[in-house]
Amino acid sequence: MTKDTNEEININNSNEQILFLEPVFKERIWGGSHLRDEFNYNIPSDNTGECWGIAAHDNGSSIVKDGIYKGKTLKELFTEKPELFGNIDNDRFPLLVKVIYTKEDCSIQVHPDDEYAKANENGSLGKNECWYILDCEENAEIVLGHNAKTREELKEMIEGSKWDSFISKVPIKKGDFIQIDSGTVHTITGGLMVLETQQNSDVTYRVYDYDRLQNGKPRELHVKESIDVITVPEKDKSEIIKNFSNTAENEMVEMISNSHYTVWKLRVTDTMKVVQDKAFMNMSVVSGEGMVNNYPVKKGDHFLLPSKIAPVTLTGNMTIIASAI
Repeated sequence: MTKDTNEEININNSNEQILFLEPVFKERIWGGSHLRDEFNYNIPSDNTGECWGIAAHDNGSSIVKDGIYKGKTLKELFTEKPELFGNIDNDRFPLLVKVIYTKEDCSIQVHPDDEYAKANENGSLGKNECWYILDCEENAEIVLGHNAKTREELKEMIEGSKWDSFISKVPIKKGDFIQIDSGTVHTITGGLMVLETQQNSDVTYRVYDYDRLQNGKPRELHVKESIDVITVPEKDKSEIIKNFSNTAENEMVEMISNSHYTVWKLRVTDTMKVVQDKAFMNMSVVSGEGMVNNYPVKKGDHFLLPSKIAPVTLTGNMTIIASAI
């Protein structure tokens, strides 16, 4: 029997292969303490804005906290054990899953597509992303899109700082799911808690940052790059926001599927089985607690189901956001 066959049988039959992950935290000018207060995370400061729950990026990688790969980073595992990820033909782990809290508005920003990022950002991936709104204040809004009809008008609005005319705001509520394609102007506004699933990229172009100062200086803007990559005119956004507050129990409810990722919501109220037939599957517990097979998990935990793992049993009372390619 070959080594490859042995490894496949091992993956098929061992629940130790589930990768339970320690997150990475990012301090942000718009962050706060809410990630500690809501998830009991050990955050680095009261200006923490992001938890990179499932990450394998040069700027931060999750670490396996239990099992046979304890202490390995997800980035290392993707290189050293490609069979855990279905031997996919990617030069890097393709996704990044974050929990984001904004005490203040993020910058008005946009992300490039793969082609622009590869050419202009040292071979980086572009950034398509999606948000599941975990919590927000009543009558909350986000910045989503712009009002320029031509690239000339876009350039004139940005360079003339005509922000009230330029940006478009839309109302949101808890349980909303929003797809943010590359080229879309957007901002997570203050007071939001968001589960973000995105391409594995850390490229953000700031269009405007409210003239805020950091260490006494304005943060860098990326006006040229923003004008280059913003979609003009913007796409129809009538179908971009969908609400998934009251989804079916003990089922995988698909919220989106595109060329970059598929994202599901799971409302576990009793027992359900997950047949993992993807290259891998990310899972983040966003409320409640329960068990993954016989391993306890709670709100704020993140784990990955590798390729060819046996069906996994979820029990308890919890909500999970899952993703795969």
